Amino acid sequence: MSLDETLQPHRAALMTALEEEDGDRLGVLLRELRSADIGELVEDALGEEEEGLPVALALLDGLPLERRANVLGYLPGEEQRAVAEAMEDKALLLLLEEMGSDERTDLFKVLDEDRREALLRRMAHREREELKRLASYEEGTAGAIMTSDYVAIPTGMTVSRALMRVRQTAPDAETVYQLYIVDPEGRLAGTLSLRQLMVARPGALIDDLMIKDVISASVDEAQEEVARTVARYDLLALPVVDTEWRLVGIVTHDDAMDVVESEATEDIHKGMSIGALEDGVSRVPLWSLYRKRVTWLVLLVFGNLFSGAGIAYFEETIAAQVALVFFLPLLIGSGGNAGAQAATLMVRGMATGDVGVKDWGKLLGRELLVAGSLGLTMALAVAPIGVIRGGEAVAMVVAVSMICIVLFGSLLGMCLPFVLDRLGWDPATASAPLVTTVIDASGVVIYFGFATAMLSGV
Repeated sequence: MSLDETLQPHRAALMTALEEEDGDRLGVLLRELRSADIGELVEDALGEEEEGLPVALALLDGLPLERRANVLGYLPGEEQRAVAEAMEDKALLLLLEEMGSDERTDLFKVLDEDRREALLRRMAHREREELKRLASYEEGTAGAIMTSDYVAIPTGMTVSRALMRVRQTAPDAETVYQLYIVDPEGRLAGTLSLRQLMVARPGALIDDLMIKDVISASVDEAQEEVARTVARYDLLALPVVDTEWRLVGIVTHDDAMDVVESEATEDIHKGMSIGALEDGVSRVPLWSLYRKRVTWLVLLVFGNLFSGAGIAYFEETIAAQVALVFFLPLLIGSGGNAGAQAATLMVRGMATGDVGVKDWGKLLGRELLVAGSLGLTMALAVAPIGVIRGGEAVAMVVAVSMICIVLFGSLLGMCLPFVLDRLGWDPATASAPLVTTVIDASGVVIYFGFATAMLSGV
């Protein structure tokens, strides 16, 4: 059963409770649901054109403050903004105080400038400065996705005192399973798991127990590198330090996975020549969706003119052997498919760190062997059709062209991501549409070039 089907009975019951203004029943129904599921219901309500916002606010009002803040953290940015704009400053401030530091910062960033200033004026000095600091980090960096809600233990403590410190700070921490040891200047000195702390002798010093070789990230490190580090070392959280090695926050595993999903989505969109969307495809405005797709499509239209020019150049060959036209879509389509496959493999390999520019020579040799084998196999498969449609001479042209076009397409698809990377562009741009357009034009020239040379005496 899908998630939507699972929530459907709850959605109907909640709507009934809202219509009947039965607050007690609404509270009972909401207690039966997880925060993430309530967030989805609120998001669905906000997507309704009529009465959507009042329903969403009613659902949130039926929750205790702490749970309401938790649910709000599951909403996308635009939905958070819609809810926040409908709330008074006092109510919104209470929600911000209950949210984790990273979620609080994300919500703060989607508000307009006047609303931010109004909220900052109402905050305590320490909270205000902390929020301004977290909001100042550039988007796409470790600082922008980290949280300052972690358990830090000063060096020199005994295990028993450290456990007391954990009990004091645990309620507000994002995670307590990994503890961070800092020196008097706030610099990261080591790390310790909660398990190690619990089984250690009470009088032992944490300085003797901690792991000093700590895996960490700098505050301005790209978020995809942070996510890759978390995944590579199977970390529950990754400490983030500034230029002086002071601990400023942590990136938890769930936030890293959100980054992985976001980056994968962005790469898929770029792979199909679609600009980055501000929201989900079902929620983004029509004009924005049009604008993100039209640029590359128009450019690729003009790129396809070269295919037409190639066909026009070989009009005499086509007129002499009309059967050649039958195989044109087959050949350039095969080359485009092979090129798109090779580009996708390289782009994904570069994204995961599996391959780099230094591997180009090795990969080129491998791709020559694989693409040559693919082209030969496809040539053998299509050659009998060539014999039937145009005779042995046409079959030979089609077979040779298939090998060359598939070989060229695969090598182009493999090399283009590396070229774009060296130019400072995103390698994901090299995928299907761009590779296919280039191969369409070059495939026409290769095919009819061979046909002209091989069939000139036929």
